[in-house]
Amino acid sequence: MAVIDRDRVLDELRRIKGPDGTGDLVGLGLVSDVIVSDGKVMFSITVPAERARDLEPLRQAAEAAVRAIPGVQSAMVALTAERRGGAGAPTPRPAPAAPPAGRAASPGHSGHSHAAPAAPASRGAGGGNPPKAGVPGVGSIIAVASGKGGVGKSTTAINLALGLQGLGLKIGLLDADIYGPSVPRLMQLKGRPEPLEGRMLKPLEAYGLKAMSIGFLVEEETPMIWRGPMVMSAITQMLREVAWGELDVLVVDMPPGTGDAQLTMAQQVPLAGAVIVSTPQDLALIDARKGLNMFRRVDVPVLGIVENMSYFVCPHCGERSDIFGHGGAEHEASRIGVPFLGAVPLHMDIRANSDAGTPVVVSMPDSEHAAIYRRIAANVAQRLVAEQGSRRPAPRIVIEQ
Repeated sequence: MAVIDRDRVLDELRRIKGPDGTGDLVGLGLVSDVIVSDGKVMFSITVPAERARDLEPLRQAAEAAVRAIPGVQSAMVALTAERRGGAGAPTPRPAPAAPPAGRAASPGHSGHSHAAPAAPASRGAGGGNPPKAGVPGVGSIIAVASGKGGVGKSTTAINLALGLQGLGLKIGLLDADIYGPSVPRLMQLKGRPEPLEGRMLKPLEAYGLKAMSIGFLVEEETPMIWRGPMVMSAITQMLREVAWGELDVLVVDMPPGTGDAQLTMAQQVPLAGAVIVSTPQDLALIDARKGLNMFRRVDVPVLGIVENMSYFVCPHCGERSDIFGHGGAEHEASRIGVPFLGAVPLHMDIRANSDAGTPVVVSMPDSEHAAIYRRIAANVAQRLVAEQGSRRPAPRIVIEQ
């Protein structure tokens, strides 16, 4: 097999002329963020912001050239919009067109009556925003987000997904945290997604969940030194170029914070709702409010707040300690008028099973911790159904002549 390295990729890109038909991409200094890992190639091309959309054929030509290199399994290429002083925000690569998702979940094969609604279209101001393109076969997409890192968002996302699965729903899990992907380790998943026809990839599976993460495509210790547009391109491809099949709910483990990736995801993807994860600590709640307000501003329903690391019970003496305070997230939910979904304790069993890649919902199904996550999942399912009902159009009144 031919050896593929950064120099080989750059040699091929020197064959591609620049945006104005002169020079080449490499000679003009337009290629950056090149990552080569086990047959997967990723890089970005810097172009003027005002020409980003018009230069999509240039991106496609560069991608095709790299994909033609012997040994290359896939190529991920993003146009990075160069922003001049006083210019607007960079224009990310437009998402591929896809028909809106319209399939609501059935009650499920296990006999439970919970149903996941189809993802709603955007309700923008005055109803003038065009519908967001859904993912074929996916009924609803929900985001699990946090205002800051280190609050247990990924652990919550995985156990929530497994809890929803326990309600009889078909669930997928997208790890959208490009800089710090956790799903491969938390689900004990290794290997590479299998390339399918065209640009599609087959997701990996564990515990009955279909999963996709950038961690499947690069080595665990490879730093992702990418700018915003490259991150959004990667998230878009993992969302829309994966053969998810028929899913009732796709759970998205969002990056922490309220930056470009989170905002663009909320604006471009028909999110049925968002779950905010926070510790009870005042400092964490400040950031959680920012995340909550971001979703509200882009018209994404907040399904509720989860208080993680809510309290600690000593396994030896049974004494309870509120290490990070207690009840802060529940109080905040009540104050701002959003549902409180549940409180998860700080416990060694949850930590140990997460590190081992055996989520507590499946490894300790009869434990109180698993029961807490299942109750949170039931609350989320109920909120999804309620949101679907609130977004149904008013009936038309027809007067017959």
